[in-house]
Amino acid sequence: MQNNKAVEQRSPSILQASLPLLALIAMLALSVYLFGEDSSYGPNQIALWIAAGVAIAIGFYNRFSWEQIEDGIKEGISVALGALLIILAVGSLIGTWLLAGTVPSMIYFGLELLNPSWFYAATALICAIISLAIGSSWTTAATIGVALMGVAVGMDLSPAITAGAVVSGAYFGDKMSPLSDTTNLAPAVAGSELFSHIRYMAYTAVPAFVITLIIFVILGFNADGAVSVLQLEKMQLELRNTFNIGWLMLVPLLVLLYLAATRKPALPTVFFGALLGGVWAVIFQPDMIDKLAGGDTTAIGTLKVVWGALTDGVAIETGSADLDDLLSGGGMSSMLNTVWLILSAMTFGAIMEKLGLLQRLIAGILGYVKSLGSLIAATLFTCFGANVLTADQYMAIVLPGRMYREEFERRGLDPRLLSRTLEDSATLTSALIPWNTCGAFMMGALGVSPWIYAPFAFFNWITPLMALFYAYTGIRILRLPERQQA
Repeated sequence: MQNNKAVEQRSPSILQASLPLLALIAMLALSVYLFGEDSSYGPNQIALWIAAGVAIAIGFYNRFSWEQIEDGIKEGISVALGALLIILAVGSLIGTWLLAGTVPSMIYFGLELLNPSWFYAATALICAIISLAIGSSWTTAATIGVALMGVAVGMDLSPAITAGAVVSGAYFGDKMSPLSDTTNLAPAVAGSELFSHIRYMAYTAVPAFVITLIIFVILGFNADGAVSVLQLEKMQLELRNTFNIGWLMLVPLLVLLYLAATRKPALPTVFFGALLGGVWAVIFQPDMIDKLAGGDTTAIGTLKVVWGALTDGVAIETGSADLDDLLSGGGMSSMLNTVWLILSAMTFGAIMEKLGLLQRLIAGILGYVKSLGSLIAATLFTCFGANVLTADQYMAIVLPGRMYREEFERRGLDPRLLSRTLEDSATLTSALIPWNTCGAFMMGALGVSPWIYAPFAFFNWITPLMALFYAYTGIRILRLPERQQA
């Protein structure tokens, strides 16, 4: 019976393959129009479910059974389960690292790097350090980024260049941080492993960021900045008054980096880092714990605060609203919306794949793809196009990842090459598009339109060019037989 059903199934037409995607684009556009920056907190998920329903209707018309579609959904979701567990653990890690003073110490030492003579380069570097520590380009831009924009205005420096520096640094740190949701999602979609994915991304990201810093240094040669940086010095003072700041607070970070460098599994590594952060908080931040415990200095009170940081994060009060936003958050519960969005996106992608709709869409593209360079170029441009059309970086990772994964496997290419390519384009170009949720957020936070800062967000467009250069020259291209040697 199963074989007869398989024979009776109709092959999808290009119109049928396009309809769910067109429905998704229309729904996402309406979602962004109605809900703005909040569209990723529920409305986009509903758009994905409705578009999935359109695809299911086409599947029924082409004589697929619900059991076959359901099996495809289960298989598609299973691809992301490892990443989803890591993302939940990352939430706990952020909570305890905030409580332990690890993140505040990284912010404090990052601000030490600021020098008016090298303002643009220092801005990018500070944002990179902070984003690497917290795994969020949005939070970095909305807090430290806003402060740096204020300093730039006070120094009579270019807001456009400063915004470009903030975006460049924030996205470098986000891209290279194991705490970032997109950095976890890309290897899950492509079938690679988190830490090996990050190491492989360094080949494109680090040279691109170095070039970016050099450009910002050159741009800063003619920039005159005579106004003091009292705003940031005040922030450092507030950090010292709230936390015990010191290099010892960075030990949890160093332990995590060591475990990652020695290729320990990502999930236990991240959760161990979260537990170590809790221990560090008990040892080095007793005053903060007492404050959050409401004066309960017993062991039970301390345990409740640390447990709460693992679960729901922390809410820190420093006296500065901007600093409070930067230092409050985390907890496993803070990642539930991200998990919801990823599950919805993976469900839509899995249905499209099971029904042969993705394969029908990609067939036309692959007809023009002959060389490795053209395959990478096609992936990069598809990710960028998905950012333009779907207005969401998650969809720009999931849909092209599902579309091209089989072709990369067929050509014997290591899945890390696909996951790196997804991030080199989907993650980075999202902030350059004004109607994308990332571009809209950056415009709201920094007060500068992506149309204005995009030419100066050097890292975000140098990295895709670096990926193209590697693809056409064959540099650092991993193939499956080389996996063990990489």
